[in-house]
Amino acid sequence: MTTASGYPKLSASSRRVDGAPPFVELLDDARPLLWRRKGAGLVGYGEALRLTFRGPNRMTDASDAWDEIVSHCEVVDSVNIPGSGLVAFASFTFADDSPSESVVIVPRLIVGRRDDVTWVTTVSVDGDVMPPAVVPEPVAVHNRATARLLPGLLGEEDYLKAVETAIGEIAGGLVSKVVLARDLIGTLAPGSDIRSMVTDLVQAYPDCWTFAIDGFYGASPETLVSVRQGVLEARVLAGTAARGADPASDDVAASTLATSSKDIDEHAFAVRSVVDVLEPLTRQLVAADAPYTLRLANLWHLATDVFGEVAPGVSSLSLAAALHPTAAVAGSPTAAAVTLIAALEPFDRGRYAGAVGWVGATGEGEWAIALRCVTVSGDTATAHAGAGVVIDSDPTKELRETQMKFRPILDALAPLGD
Repeated sequence: MTTASGYPKLSASSRRVDGAPPFVELLDDARPLLWRRKGAGLVGYGEALRLTFRGPNRMTDASDAWDEIVSHCEVVDSVNIPGSGLVAFASFTFADDSPSESVVIVPRLIVGRRDDVTWVTTVSVDGDVMPPAVVPEPVAVHNRATARLLPGLLGEEDYLKAVETAIGEIAGGLVSKVVLARDLIGTLAPGSDIRSMVTDLVQAYPDCWTFAIDGFYGASPETLVSVRQGVLEARVLAGTAARGADPASDDVAASTLATSSKDIDEHAFAVRSVVDVLEPLTRQLVAADAPYTLRLANLWHLATDVFGEVAPGVSSLSLAAALHPTAAVAGSPTAAAVTLIAALEPFDRGRYAGAVGWVGATGEGEWAIALRCVTVSGDTATAHAGAGVVIDSDPTKELRETQMKFRPILDALAPLGD
């Protein structure tokens, strides 16, 4: 049986379980599928449904497809926690014309954990046999995944030149801000088990969204949007500084960032872009007047949290589609910034800086901007990191910011002892 649009009919069943091992021990060794933050999240196994999208309407097409699938699905959910019931993992490309695929995956089996509750969701397709509702046995990591990542299509000197060009375009009035990225490329050592990298990211960055979706892995600090019980939350990050080597220098780094006019202006662009998009889709939208400093393992960020009530019929996926791309990863004005990015970056960003997360049958979900991430295709690993360029940017400082942002992936792929 299929839906009117040709999608298979899905049935999902969720129930509580006891005694499941930690998430990092549950990752599928064949194709890890994970969404996790602060001990809560989802691990997926297999594929009940896989959809791919390309083009400028990829996210709205995916949202429409999901609404169609959900309208015909059958869900038995005795857990009733965000993430239980029918769920799809997804990640989307940054650029409208990207040759890379955006992907939506409904696993055959999901292990979820939130608020000290663990559950298993099983999914059947067109009435086939439902998988057993049991937590799979952990499979030990074979070999640590390692790779030496080196400059790719945009080396450090070329990146400095690109930033200088961008500053000239800003001075000429083309844009107010543009986010420029560069790339690193390397080859995984033979026999690498990518789960070791995911585990390292989980352990090193517990406050970030750690994700593993269809060969795309990362630990992003930036919430694009989440929806839970009709309330949305977005976190805007723009403005970055390295952590200090000791408590005193760390305090100085945070204070310097908090009073930097360059970083405050960059942050304001990003917040405004999010608020402008969300206001028509929400009620009682609230954002702080001034950012706070957010401490991560290796960086300080300027951060602003935005809250609001979701309008009827608006899902987390449709909100993510409306928000992408934000000024935090593109620039302002958005259209002009994206055009400048395409002119100055000699590569396709793929899913870097796109939306990554999950959506449930009720429209709830959690979405991050895909940062601090790496794409693995065969034995090739490609990472990207960017920095926001404004009128008073220093190209050397922007390069240094990308170096700091590459650190999570470089560390997670480094041989032990390096």
